[in-house]
Amino acid sequence: MSKPILDTLPDIEAFEQTPLQEQFPVQTAFELIEQSAARYGDDPALDFLLTGRRDEIPQTLSFNDLASITRQTANLLSSLGLQGNEAVSLLLPILPQSHPLILGSQLAGIANPINPLLEPGHIAEIIQAADARIIACLAPSDHVPLWDKLLHILPSLPDVHTILVVHQPGLTDPCSMPEIPGRDIRLVDYNVAVAEQDSQSLNQPRPLTADTIAACFHTGGTTGKPKIAQLTHGNMAYLGQLSQVLNSHLGRQTALCGLPLFHIFGVIILGIGAFAAGNRIVLMTPAGFRNPEVIKNLWHHVARFRANSFAAVPTVLTALAQVPVGDEDISSLARINSGAAPLSPAFEQRFEEKYRLSVTNGYGMTETTSLITRPPEVQPPGSVGLRLPYSRVRIVQLNGTTVSKTCTTGESGVVLVKGPQVFAGYKADSDNAQAWIEESWFNTGDLGYMDEQGFLYLTGRAKDLIIRGGHNIDPELIEEPLNLHPDVITATAVGMPDPYAGELPMAFVVVRPGSTVTAQTLLAYCEENVSERAAVPKRIEIIDAMPMTAVGKIFRPALRQQISAAILQEHLEREHINAMVETRFDNKKGMTATVVLQDAARQEETRSLLSPYNIDITVSIEN
Repeated sequence: MSKPILDTLPDIEAFEQTPLQEQFPVQTAFELIEQSAARYGDDPALDFLLTGRRDEIPQTLSFNDLASITRQTANLLSSLGLQGNEAVSLLLPILPQSHPLILGSQLAGIANPINPLLEPGHIAEIIQAADARIIACLAPSDHVPLWDKLLHILPSLPDVHTILVVHQPGLTDPCSMPEIPGRDIRLVDYNVAVAEQDSQSLNQPRPLTADTIAACFHTGGTTGKPKIAQLTHGNMAYLGQLSQVLNSHLGRQTALCGLPLFHIFGVIILGIGAFAAGNRIVLMTPAGFRNPEVIKNLWHHVARFRANSFAAVPTVLTALAQVPVGDEDISSLARINSGAAPLSPAFEQRFEEKYRLSVTNGYGMTETTSLITRPPEVQPPGSVGLRLPYSRVRIVQLNGTTVSKTCTTGESGVVLVKGPQVFAGYKADSDNAQAWIEESWFNTGDLGYMDEQGFLYLTGRAKDLIIRGGHNIDPELIEEPLNLHPDVITATAVGMPDPYAGELPMAFVVVRPGSTVTAQTLLAYCEENVSERAAVPKRIEIIDAMPMTAVGKIFRPALRQQISAAILQEHLEREHINAMVETRFDNKKGMTATVVLQDAARQEETRSLLSPYNIDITVSIEN
């Protein structure tokens, strides 16, 4: 193993002395796949586990297979009439067909991976917004019931002319072809039809440049409806070539993937980037980390495949910490990439010490093709790493969409980014109005500061999204129905701390004078009226008045502070620990808490109990 590169800001600046187009000349992701097929041929690129059980034999695709099936998929889509500006919406669990479908859709048109767990109405909105003409959906299955969702939404999708029916042995009956009553729509057995296509060349190649739109991913947004982020071939090719560089000192690696393939990290870092670097990816069942068998047997699979890494959200690491390693040899595992939601520093330290590996925290989002910063092998505690080469990160104070001040080193502000990984904008022009600062800087909506070495530290969110186990929840999904309740004057949804999910949705409500409505009644109302299941609040607090800013806006940080103190206090009371909890927001540390104990003997116990919360907690003894 040679010395890692790009681990300091001077390393990055030296790397940038070569122009971007010379350093990274490839313009499409598929060109990188073809290069890997030429280099690695029949070596395994992709393994798929159907159940996650210990004795399971994986289904394997080689690098040659991956390139061939991608060409066949593109040829099939072109033969079905897909145009370059039209999308293929993918309504699939994690499958070995997913990557060829994503890559093939990008060659013939635009890929549109969708979270199949969303409510049908949201799925229909995304398909319409993406201008999809073809939907690839898992065939009817007792294990993954996506077909019923498709039947539910098809009447609202008149522009869709073809359904690709995807079969997977063990999940569906490949001898059975479903029907769609009452709709003149073409049904195509993907598995059969793709095998009949030319695997060596593209029948209808179209000119692709770095600026051509390759994929449309849906994001949470702040309007209550999905935003469609448009990623280019250049965005993906840049990350793929960067992965080659960043992996060059490690040699070829094996990574486990339990992340969904509608998620940008699963598609790019554990997909295109991994394949470009010649790495092997093991897909951990259709449900990924939501499959209990995967969590139960993960250390076994690490040992079995000699895995070097995997990526997981904090909720997965929390569950995994309860699983004993036993006699499994996990010495191959060097790092775990944690992302999508903040990880408690205290929990991270305990996890690293227990398993003798590195947990790295990078930072990115769909709009930046998964990465804004990346962690070097040694990074300061609390940092999310250094900027990517050829990109820029800027910390500013904003007045609307105008920069009122550029922050100094160590000063917190809004994080802006621009670079070759930044997307081409949202599909709807209205969604772009607040997204761009000085035309070319993307407003992440996050708060942070930078140190003298160029490391970025996140301190909070300027945007109001609730992050539940890595899933972004728009507060308006909760607030809008609550504000329609006849007893409610106003409602504000925030994230409340949770040791497992990071945050859970909850709402503060002001009710009309004389109302006898209860929190339980409002929770039941939300169960019926909040459209996204993950967004249904777990708690409602009825209060006299909302805290307000000087200009008359609801001051959400005060509400987050209030619920954070309450959650910590209640946790301690359940353990019969007498303490006083005080919370406040720190510009550098984010949410902080001071816990003052009456019993000095319970100080270490208290620290351990509260360590899973993503709050900077100080425990002291009452004088």
